[in-house]
Amino acid sequence: MWSGRVNPTLADAVAGFAPGRSLDLGCGEGGDVAWLASRGWDATGIDISPTAIERARASVASAGVTARYLATDLATWEPDATYDLVTASFLHSPVHLDRTEILRRASAAVATGGHLVLVTHAAAPAWAPPEHVAHHRFLTSREEADALALDAADWQEVRVADVEREATGPDGERATLVDGLVVLGRR
Repeated sequence: MWSGRVNPTLADAVAGFAPGRSLDLGCGEGGDVAWLASRGWDATGIDISPTAIERARASVASAGVTARYLATDLATWEPDATYDLVTASFLHSPVHLDRTEILRRASAAVATGGHLVLVTHAAAPAWAPPEHVAHHRFLTSREEADALALDAADWQEVRVADVEREATGPDGERATLVDGLVVLGRR
């Protein structure tokens, strides 16, 4: 189980955006979606795990927030609507998942004037097992943005940066984590 709280890097990135329709990819237990909904967004979250989706639904129901959650496999998902904000926080998987293709498909769902916001692990946390770190290449925010290869005529970079945040590990240890932040605006 995750915390159910909003990702602070995402919250900082979108705090100044006017609420509209939002879609969160790989929403897990829905903390980011619930936070967006509590700030006036018409918020939807998608995750492959039916268990995570049920937990997300229960969480927003008990908090009195309205949001939609769908159990969907992003590997086969196709957008069928447009959104003012499409987000993906820590959309990493230990099984094969063509993240870049999924994120390119998701970019097609961003309305004119809307934003695509990605928050990624730009470095392993101090508590990560060495075997996990050895088998995963963490991309910088610049590498993430470049991998999308979105047409500059249609997209502008609002912010592409590696940002630090304080976190607490599974055993209570404090650490500074590095997140990759990519904020792109649709022209």
